[in-house]
Amino acid sequence: MLAYKNEYLPNYTYDDYKKWEGDWELIRGIPYAMTPAPNIIHQEINSKIMFELMTQLKGCKECKALPEVDWKIDDETVVRPDSLVVCNLENSKAYLSKTPKIIFEVLSPSTKTKDRNFKSLLYAQNGVKYYILVEPAGMFAEVYLLQNGNYKLQGEFKEEEYHFDLDNGCSFEFSFKEVFDLII
Repeated sequence: MLAYKNEYLPNYTYDDYKKWEGDWELIRGIPYAMTPAPNIIHQEINSKIMFELMTQLKGCKECKALPEVDWKIDDETVVRPDSLVVCNLENSKAYLSKTPKIIFEVLSPSTKTKDRNFKSLLYAQNGVKYYILVEPAGMFAEVYLLQNGNYKLQGEFKEEEYHFDLDNGCSFEFSFKEVFDLII
């Protein structure tokens, strides 16, 4: 088996990323194409997630729900979660620099492995409190809570609610029934 030295691998930065056309993520200096574009069910589920988050966060003045925004973790890592919640947002840059409290990723065949494995580790290392993987094929979501540096599965949800506590006085009940109800 042939092994590659790190110096032979491409290594890009945020400055390179800004110049690229199309949809990309940059993880530890390596570009990942976000193609093909999400399908209709993926987009419908993500829209319902955003609606539920925005509805539930109306009473919390410190937290915002954002769809598909770039989160620049460092100069070599920029990811674009499907939906997220960030609290005490202070910047108005072209990207998010603060660690989100909650990230939702709607799984697709082309990104499932990366979302389940690599991004899970990346998000845990960067302190994202809740990581939710949404499976359109089975119409369920897995909620993970960061505990002692690792994600612990809290359960699979189809019609249930889950209580999110954002550690800043904001908390809410999220209805997965609202997300999965009446999907095409």
